[in-house]
Amino acid sequence: MKRIPHTFTIVFALILIAAVTTWFVSGGEFVRQTVSVINADGSISSREVVQGDSFHYVPSQPQTWQIFSSLFNGFCDKADIIIFILMVGGAFWILNNSHAIDIGVMAFLRRVQRLNRYRFIRRIGPDNIIIILVMLMFSVFGAVFGMSEETIAFSVIFVPLAVSMGYDSIVGLCMCYVAAHIGFAGAILNPFTIGIAQGIAELPIFSGLEYRLFCWFILTIIGIAFVLWYAHRIKQNPNRSPVYMLDDYWRSRVQQQENGTVAYHTPRVAWILWILISIVLVYIAVAYASTTIAIGQGSVSLPLMPILALLFFVSGFMCLRKSVHFFILDILLFTIFYLVVGVLGYGWYVMEISALFLAMGLLSGIADNQSADNLAKLFLSGCKDILSAALVVGLASGIIFILRDGRVIDTILYALTNSLSQTGTIASVGVMYLFQTLLNVIMPSGSAKAALTMPIMAQFADLVSLSRQTTVLAFQFGDGFTNMLTPTSGVLIGCLGIARIPYGTWLRWAWKFILILILIGFLLLLPTIFFPLPGF
Repeated sequence: MKRIPHTFTIVFALILIAAVTTWFVSGGEFVRQTVSVINADGSISSREVVQGDSFHYVPSQPQTWQIFSSLFNGFCDKADIIIFILMVGGAFWILNNSHAIDIGVMAFLRRVQRLNRYRFIRRIGPDNIIIILVMLMFSVFGAVFGMSEETIAFSVIFVPLAVSMGYDSIVGLCMCYVAAHIGFAGAILNPFTIGIAQGIAELPIFSGLEYRLFCWFILTIIGIAFVLWYAHRIKQNPNRSPVYMLDDYWRSRVQQQENGTVAYHTPRVAWILWILISIVLVYIAVAYASTTIAIGQGSVSLPLMPILALLFFVSGFMCLRKSVHFFILDILLFTIFYLVVGVLGYGWYVMEISALFLAMGLLSGIADNQSADNLAKLFLSGCKDILSAALVVGLASGIIFILRDGRVIDTILYALTNSLSQTGTIASVGVMYLFQTLLNVIMPSGSAKAALTMPIMAQFADLVSLSRQTTVLAFQFGDGFTNMLTPTSGVLIGCLGIARIPYGTWLRWAWKFILILILIGFLLLLPTIFFPLPGF
């Protein structure tokens, strides 16, 4: 197979192409105006939009040495998002180091297995229940905080588990990797896709939550149903599996595997931390006794902060009695709760969310009895791991600076608008969706694609009378589904390597399923055109 260039190489090549474009494309400009926007918390902000009938030609400004200064400008322009990515990456690295998620998943599986003693559960099939609940859990992880790379580690757990249940390694990979990426595609609160794309499109962060929740539900149900159908076929006739011979490795490993013992423990510092966190949450509950949540066109005032403080006090105590790992999972769960309340009730953006995730990571490390030096090292390791994704955001933003400074970006928008003006809004949405889907094959980084495409697509949506939220949804679907197919995805190749599934075998098995998801994604985009959905 021919070697695929590095993402940085691809993006820098696009910067060069953009610079060459400024020498041959006529300059042009739209007149822009500032409009008011009602945010999720009821506040009013402003954003700049283009006037569709105001295009006029102007002298172009061919770009030369600016290909280098555009990188600096791109990093400065997207500094908040770059820092946001680094902080979140460092925080989750600390969390993952505690192995709390691993232990939580295994405890969950053992509890489900115990249900086999009930006759009703035996009729449904405890194996089916395990597949459904595990896929649902990982889909939530992917939809809420963008779980992706972490699935490589979980493949080691679920592939042998699936083989031991009488299925194959593909089912095991579907339980964690595919489920997480279906959730990633149908993202609800994913800060790495939805948060960045909406920020660049100048939309209230995580707005349109209601319809995205519906999309996530539909996609997850379809994914689970497909995997259950395939698992049932393999259970009846294991020889139908395309990896039946390859799974001899896992079958022999399962036979020889000895059950390990989890070292549950709760250090004293975790109890102290629980008390301190509870005191802080009580203070916040007093200061913010009532929270007004704005969803769509409606709003409701609820004592959410006092409720969360009380729930954390009780759940934290119960988790600590068992193990610090469950207490860390509790911290993660309440981080998500406070994220939702903060975004919907107080208009939080990347600064507040970054601080929240950073606090989660540090608290998880302290509860795990890590020293200050170890916390610093773990945080830096997480930043290093995600550094390329953060830097490529600034690099891709340089493309927009080249086109903007060359005064050709509006000309491109104008030509794109004219070419689609006669095809209607459905075709326009389809073209945007197809473009994002194909681009994801060579550039699987969602952050990079958001920085590259959303500035143009958001303004294009204004010109063809589409909601900017629709362009974000098209980006979200286009970014998600082909991640499970493209050989440029390091996560996919890593998971396949762990599962010992050749890429060609996976491609032959998965392409029809991915095609179904892509078609469903297009159908889910259509209601955003014809119906007045909240946030759209």
